[in-house]
Amino acid sequence: MKLIKEFKDFAVKGNMIDMAIGIIIGASFNAVINVLVKNVILPPLSLLSDGINFQEKKLILRDATEKNSQVSIDYGLLTETVLDFLIVGFTIFIVVKFVNKLQAKAEDVSDVTVTTPADIQLLSDIKELLEAQNEKLSK
Repeated sequence: MKLIKEFKDFAVKGNMIDMAIGIIIGASFNAVINVLVKNVILPPLSLLSDGINFQEKKLILRDATEKNSQVSIDYGLLTETVLDFLIVGFTIFIVVKFVNKLQAKAEDVSDVTVTTPADIQLLSDIKELLEAQNEKLSK
């Protein structure tokens, strides 16, 4: 019963919901990146490389026979996957950098163009009161 209660608390607090939303958005983001790489980036690269299709590039170790299937190293697929990874990594870097910039701007008390969060404003007010109190005590 305690385990069920803990799971219910975990799910209700939003951790599980936040995680599910992140997974769904991540899967959608992955689909977008796959289309971007396969249909936008690789075709011009293929054109520049005289029509080479990266998905078909492989090093054949053993040809297919009636008894055995083909054995190959699909380095074209590896190239495509590495390109996917680099694009996803760079895109996530840009998004995180943008969010961090917005967060830093929101936490800057001296910037009046952005509403400062209540907790940051409260800490700022406490800091000012402590500084004023220290000045009085030092005199």
